[in-house]
Amino acid sequence: MSRPSSTRPRLALPPWLAHALRAQRGPVPWNAVVRGALAAGPLLLAGVLADRTSLGVVAALGAMLAGINDRPGSRRSSVRRLGVPASAGAVGLVVGTYAGQQFAAVPLTLLLTALGLLAGGMSAIGPVASGAGTQLLVAAAIGAGMPLPEPGWQRALFFVAGAGWLLALRLALPTPGAGAGDFRFDGERAAVAAVYDAVADLLDAAGTDEAGARRVALTAALDHAQDALGGPRLRQYASSADERRLRTQYAAALPLAEAATALAWTGDALHARVAQGPRRLAAAVRTNTHTGPLPAPARSAPGLRALDDALLHAADAFDRGGDTHDLHTRRRTVAALLRTAVDSGGREYGLRVALCFGAGSAVAQTTHHAHWYWIPATAVFLVKPDLGPLVSRVLCRAAGTVLGAVVFAGFAAVLPRPEGLVALVAVSGALIPVATRHFAAQTAVVTVLVLALVMVGGEPQASWSRILETLVACALVLIVGHLPMPGQRGGGVRARLARAAEAAQAYLQHVLSGSDDRHARWMLRREAYRALAEARTAIAHSAAELPALARHTEGTEEVAATLERLVDTTTACAVHLDDTGRLSRRHTEHLTELLDELAERRERAGLRLRVPGAGERPLAG
Repeated sequence: MSRPSSTRPRLALPPWLAHALRAQRGPVPWNAVVRGALAAGPLLLAGVLADRTSLGVVAALGAMLAGINDRPGSRRSSVRRLGVPASAGAVGLVVGTYAGQQFAAVPLTLLLTALGLLAGGMSAIGPVASGAGTQLLVAAAIGAGMPLPEPGWQRALFFVAGAGWLLALRLALPTPGAGAGDFRFDGERAAVAAVYDAVADLLDAAGTDEAGARRVALTAALDHAQDALGGPRLRQYASSADERRLRTQYAAALPLAEAATALAWTGDALHARVAQGPRRLAAAVRTNTHTGPLPAPARSAPGLRALDDALLHAADAFDRGGDTHDLHTRRRTVAALLRTAVDSGGREYGLRVALCFGAGSAVAQTTHHAHWYWIPATAVFLVKPDLGPLVSRVLCRAAGTVLGAVVFAGFAAVLPRPEGLVALVAVSGALIPVATRHFAAQTAVVTVLVLALVMVGGEPQASWSRILETLVACALVLIVGHLPMPGQRGGGVRARLARAAEAAQAYLQHVLSGSDDRHARWMLRREAYRALAEARTAIAHSAAELPALARHTEGTEEVAATLERLVDTTTACAVHLDDTGRLSRRHTEHLTELLDELAERRERAGLRLRVPGAGERPLAG
């Protein structure tokens, strides 16, 4: 008789510690590594050779901060992702430089605090705005706290030039292995192909426990493709066949995604043949070729009929091309952006940024007469919620700074100056794209790069003082992060969840209205799923905070899950209405149950979300 195996309980780490130890995975982005090596180091070398070392340092700083934002994606999206923050950084450099020269410590601190409030609220608008707010404050601290001989406008000009140099490399250098069509659209091509692969994955997972995760992956792929195809054109006129073709292929994926979501909602397993069509479409996008014959699914159910119709439409769109420019997005108005910046999430984040940045500036000026930028600049990065939970950010920043300072001290003792330090800057710039997988690793690399830059610029070796200053900034952010704020805590999560509920409600109302406007339906569906994805990310970060902070958003995960099921059910209703013109009892009962569940969970979590009343509830046809 065999002895029963004893199972030892695994030690479960607390969420805040588990997040700090978690790192992203993926292949090395060699193209970004090459750009990093050709950015800050050569710019610094040019400044040294031209005997304008301080301007070389400023240009290299601009390239370094742009390199932190240089993430995978299309060239067109990189124009906005790198250019907007760099422009905001130039403004911050001008404001910080002239304010530091004209104001005493107290009025300067008040000005920087007000700037933090503005940048914090602006950061709530979205990822690009968050990057712009960060660079605005970091550059303002550098301008006010790093004494340089050049006037503010000249610093700003070279800062933008440094970021512009990296952006030019991003637009000009081909991606290794990109050989299908115009290489400038390889990021868009990969993003659109990933959508079709995600549709096929969802169809394969229908009827299994993996269906929910695959639907989330499909949403992420669609979001990424929208972002990749958005932004300024890379040519003056829309004459590129590749550009027109990719937009048409993206639009053709939307009805496929809708049909796949509806099929997964039914919970029935599908034949393997069903996913072959989207797989072949994905291959056609990647190779920029025709699709060839596509296997047709059986037309035995509304979802399968919708999938077959979508495949026929996609095959026709792929063969004939097209001239569609619509990405099924709505441009956000200035009023909408301002409302986002001043809502509960924007106000709470703006207050925390202002307090951290202002307090960091005050402490730094009290303890330093010059070169006092490190504490407020560090506080700006630490207070950003999109980098993870608060304690995780603090631990990673402290560990990364210590590691980076120790490594730099070792190199500074043996490397010749300035050529050795210039080489160290180039190597560090190349490592940034790899180090962005973990905040501690990124901090270590950036610490080495910045210490090398400022030493070349004439600042004395300051590795050990930077460690102490980082710990001071960590303590400030921890204190401010746990201070009570006006209004309800967890404002960022609640604001995103409210926007997701509004988007889901708009989508549901459109579908139940019986409108034949599929363009509007797909646009509303995209908005609902994108808003839910943003809310999910914020909720996950909040759940990994210390219990004192995490408790303020308890119950929001269940609300988000109910909203996701509501949007999935709405999609299934849309497909069924297209096929039969009426809702089945199953669809009606699911919608009613989900709306009742949403109202209950909203009350339990203390959220102010609009839930349809009795007069808006669905009725079977």
